[in-house]
Amino acid sequence: QVQLVESGGGLVQPGGSLRLSCAASRSIFSLSVMGWYRQAPGKQRELVARITSGGTTNYLDSVKGRFTISRDNVKNTAYLQMNSLKPEDTAVYYCNANKLGVNYWGQGTQVTVSS
Repeated sequence: QVQLVESGGGLVQPGGSLRLSCAASRSIFSLSVMGWYRQAPGKQRELVARITSGGTTNYLDSVKGRFTISRDNVKNTAYLQMNSLKPEDTAVYYCNANKLGVNYWGQGTQVTVSS
């Protein structure tokens, strides 16, 4: 049963922007900490940004000032707005929901930053 559905990845030139979306089932989204992780080839998965149900956010240092995480508690959707993209942002991006210690993952969406 698919519970997190991501969209919005693709190919973009350096300096460009993309917005990722993660639609969740209502039972998962409410009270969950929503996060975006990424994994580049040959590297470990890392946390990019997360947002609590109350709106508190945290970011990976390398994306601060460029990426913005948000959530719509009516649409049960989390977003990651990515601006000023760099080639080193290239990775598969995964949506995560953590609810009471239980993790749910999306299928991943590829983001490629290249000229």
